[in-house]
Amino acid sequence: MTAVRRIALRGDLLDFTAAPAWGEVASPGVRWRPDHWLLIEADGRIAGAQPGSSEPGPDWQRHDHRGRLVLPGFIDTHVHSAQIEVIASYGAQLLDWLETYTFPAEMRYADPACAQAGAAHFLDALIGHGTTAAVVFPTVHKGSAEALFAAAQQRGMRLVAGKVLMDRNAPPALCDDVAQAERDCTDLIERWHGRDRLAYAVTVRFAPTSTPAQLAMAGRLLQDHPGIYMQTHVAENRDEVRWVRELFPEARSYLDVYARAGLLGPRSVLAHGIWLDDADRALLAASGAQIAHSPSSNLFLGSGLVGWRALEAAGAALSLASDVGGGTSLAMLRTMADAYRVQALAGERLTAWKALHAATRGAALALGLADEIGTLDAGRIADVCVWDWALGPVAERRLEVARELHERVFAWIMLGDERNLAAAYVGGVCRRSRQRQGESGTG
Repeated sequence: MTAVRRIALRGDLLDFTAAPAWGEVASPGVRWRPDHWLLIEADGRIAGAQPGSSEPGPDWQRHDHRGRLVLPGFIDTHVHSAQIEVIASYGAQLLDWLETYTFPAEMRYADPACAQAGAAHFLDALIGHGTTAAVVFPTVHKGSAEALFAAAQQRGMRLVAGKVLMDRNAPPALCDDVAQAERDCTDLIERWHGRDRLAYAVTVRFAPTSTPAQLAMAGRLLQDHPGIYMQTHVAENRDEVRWVRELFPEARSYLDVYARAGLLGPRSVLAHGIWLDDADRALLAASGAQIAHSPSSNLFLGSGLVGWRALEAAGAALSLASDVGGGTSLAMLRTMADAYRVQALAGERLTAWKALHAATRGAALALGLADEIGTLDAGRIADVCVWDWALGPVAERRLEVARELHERVFAWIMLGDERNLAAAYVGGVCRRSRQRQGESGTG
């Protein structure tokens, strides 16, 4: 008898067909399909959806999650795989953080065994927090990028990553040189970019740790290999911005350093973007580059408050990111909750829809991957997560009295975390599952 491979998930389907407007709690871009079956074909792609009352036939493996949320897997657009070891470390701002915690942790990844174990642990942790795709910084070591790509390939994940570039202002053990770094990156691009669901990103740590020669080399790599990504940090901390001004006096701004090196384009992901001006925001919009907003990290390190509305008004793209280990959780629910707090401090009100869109469809659009991930549309790869609405007496009571959908989803974001995750599918394969009493397996 042929094994059943097609999957049907029953639950409350939630995703987006368009971007919600700022402050809009009743958005036409929200697609809400309570008590529906989500159908996943054997090839790992979504076949469609149908009402719960219309049960799929016996050739579908049915999983009954009635009363639970079914969403696209989250997309984390900026996170450091090696820094999971220093998450929740005490008492530093950005530059001190690098010296005290980040660099010592990353040095350990020179050991191939450490790099392999670290990559596996990190990616399993991502999935366990409901994140099924990510843009990741490994370390300066070529082997750390190799290990990360190999582990992501084993799990069928959509991953964007690349060897970190640093040739100054870092410990000697973490510095490369321009020629060897170019050879390493070229080899990694040829071996991994476009293989299964993997993509290469030219990965400049940040402007202070790269010489002008290395930045120019990074720009050449982007020119020579169309379709690859670029990731870095920009304007996170005021001391950092002053340092960049000293190191690059010819540049108009921190962002301009990257523009001059040819590093800005539609596949450029720049973490933070707190201390930008109007000209910077216009440059982001014109280039198509996106800001990976990292609110948990910005609060934890005291870096500042992102001007989300100003970026949006300028036409610049913004996605959400955990930035672990400066961020304090891999859970994108906690990231969204902190994004609300950041905007509240800035005098704005971030809706649940705006936050959730930035971690799903919005991130996919910014990465040029909306035909693959970010929604529950037919034809998309089935990176799908199932969530409990509420766990514990406080959240359960809050859910009971919620008056409408936005209120329910907002409470889920504010009170939920990775413990709410019931199941995670990557490319249609279940990578995480937590059963509950009375839950049905096959039909």
